[in-house]
Amino acid sequence: MDKFTTLSGIAAPMPLVNIDTDMIIPKNFLKTIKRSGLGVNLFDEMRYNLDGSEKPDFVLNKPAYRNAEIIVAGENFGCGSSREHAPWALLDFGIQCVISTSYADIFYNNCFKNGILPIVLTKEQVDKLMEDAERGANARITVDLEAQTVSASDGTTFAFEVDPFKKH
Repeated sequence: MDKFTTLSGIAAPMPLVNIDTDMIIPKNFLKTIKRSGLGVNLFDEMRYNLDGSEKPDFVLNKPAYRNAEIIVAGENFGCGSSREHAPWALLDFGIQCVISTSYADIFYNNCFKNGILPIVLTKEQVDKLMEDAERGANARITVDLEAQTVSASDGTTFAFEVDPFKKH
């Protein structure tokens, strides 16, 4: 995945709180040290039935979100055990940015190390973007890393902070 300064893409709404790294990529897929090939198992237990068929109600299985590049998530995203495979799986699927009110520290830092931008906003701001994301592919959220802003499809813009060293 290429680095970006501006990303305008489909955002998948995932309002669940405490999405942990085991939900992001279950432990049975951690046998590899390759960063590629994990996207198919992203959110495996939430995305697939036991027979391997897709769960049609899971957000990333819906046609409007199959090409999502951004996740708007509930608080405490990436909690749980420390596994670098979680950002690898997100990135391999095509996710380049996660927006939430909070993250587990290790996951947050692993995102930066692996080319994913984790943005922290207030609950009200995340709620607005979540509402926007629920409109599907018609709503594109824009992230401007240089200006440090996130814009909803209606033009509402929120500022975010990021350590200048981590921008690169």
